[in-house]
Amino acid sequence: MTDLIVPAGAGRKLITPAQEVTFKATEEMGSSVSIFEVIVPPGFDVGAHVHDDAQEFFYVLDGELDLLCFEPTERTTDSWHNWVSATGDRVIRAGEGSCMFVPPGTPHAFRNATDRPVKMLFECLPSPIHEDYFEEIAEIWSRGTAVDPAAVAEMRKRYDVQQLTPLRYEPPAARIPGQGTHQQSGR
Repeated sequence: MTDLIVPAGAGRKLITPAQEVTFKATEEMGSSVSIFEVIVPPGFDVGAHVHDDAQEFFYVLDGELDLLCFEPTERTTDSWHNWVSATGDRVIRAGEGSCMFVPPGTPHAFRNATDRPVKMLFECLPSPIHEDYFEEIAEIWSRGTAVDPAAVAEMRKRYDVQQLTPLRYEPPAARIPGQGTHQQSGR
């Protein structure tokens, strides 16, 4: 049974320019839920998206993330940062100990708008949909070439991800005053 205890810092790691993902509980271990520790770098914005079948849970371990988890009165396609729900819900800046549960069919997003990495615990049900997703997106990032948005869009469909606003990743050192945010097509 000791194979089921994952010490701090242990687990299979996938490291990309946009995230570091450590697998903590997987289908291979017999888990029906996939559990990951994720390091979200400054400047990473996953973009608003929705899953038809998957449900997710995010728990901020260290740092602060902007979180969204509601249906907005209007789904704008450029950014989710100013979305508002019919009941007045808005994006929340969530610190350590904050969590977000995402039922299927609910638009959601997170971004690191701070200047330091954020550590979060991320769970997805059913297993292994996000395990396979992270493996494939890491492969795309590792190619070191421009990411083909059409290929990523097709991949996301296979993994129950309907992207509503673009994923953006621009490290703080790469930001140039007066210019917009660089868009990437991977997560």
